[in-house]
Amino acid sequence: MVERLTVSSSPHIRSENTTQKIMLDVVIALLPATIAAIFFFRSNAAILIALSIATALATELIIQKIRRHPVTINDFSAVITGLLLALNIPASAPWWIPVIGSAFAIGIVKQLFGGIGQNFMNPALAARIFLTLSFTGPMTGWIKPGADAVTGATPLSFVKGATALPANAPSLFDIGFGNIAGSMGETSAILLALGGLYLIYRGVISITIPGIFIGTVAIITFIYGQFDLQFMLYHVLSGGLFIGAIYMATDYASSPITKKGRIIFALGCGIITAMIRIFGAYNEGVGFAILLMNVAAPLIERFTSPRVFGEVNKQNA
Repeated sequence: MVERLTVSSSPHIRSENTTQKIMLDVVIALLPATIAAIFFFRSNAAILIALSIATALATELIIQKIRRHPVTINDFSAVITGLLLALNIPASAPWWIPVIGSAFAIGIVKQLFGGIGQNFMNPALAARIFLTLSFTGPMTGWIKPGADAVTGATPLSFVKGATALPANAPSLFDIGFGNIAGSMGETSAILLALGGLYLIYRGVISITIPGIFIGTVAIITFIYGQFDLQFMLYHVLSGGLFIGAIYMATDYASSPITKKGRIIFALGCGIITAMIRIFGAYNEGVGFAILLMNVAAPLIERFTSPRVFGEVNKQNA
């Protein structure tokens, strides 16, 4: 029997990074926003986060046992999926929302396509869209931070269909620190950015995708808002832009690996997000934008991959 060996040109880069180390860094990066969610939304947030992570781990364990594959729940990838999903749902959601969502994210989006690294879209984000379309009521029951669980409007609802910031809109200070109604992890842009800087420092992610993604939304909304800086900052700091751009659009498996590809991918995410927010029916557009660009990622890679040294054109061979 003849073995086929894959030979690649130098340089061959060795790295001490492992999946477990990378995922642990992401957990650490998300801790400030997670702690803030529990602080603002109290026990509701803690319960939903725990259920989401536990379901993700249990689903991964059960499926890998059934398929007789090595159990990999200790690599923290399922923990990340469960945590990200929890941070993308409102604190008022019933207990079964994170359970169904995590089971869908791990069982359908991740394991059905072969497990970690084989999924063509971000599992947590796909689960959030699935939950939003299937259970719109529970997924849009926004409550204001505090023990009273009073319903409230998200900041993006104040600027929907407007070109200027209304007088009754929440302050940029409250938006930046998360003292607003919204999904548990979307509400604290500053803490999410702090975690993003940690990931860049650790070399887990590059600034390319989040920087271009957020920058594109900022430029488009700045122009649409007639060069109103506050209107632009409202769009940048509100909703899921930071959690999506930093923690979901940068997913290794579902985003391009080429430098040009990452630029195109991020530009597409930013343009689609801004167009949905400005002209679409939804206040938010981050999730739909990333998923659409996830689907386009293989095509982007195909046209942005550099020619391999020594490659011969088949027509001339």
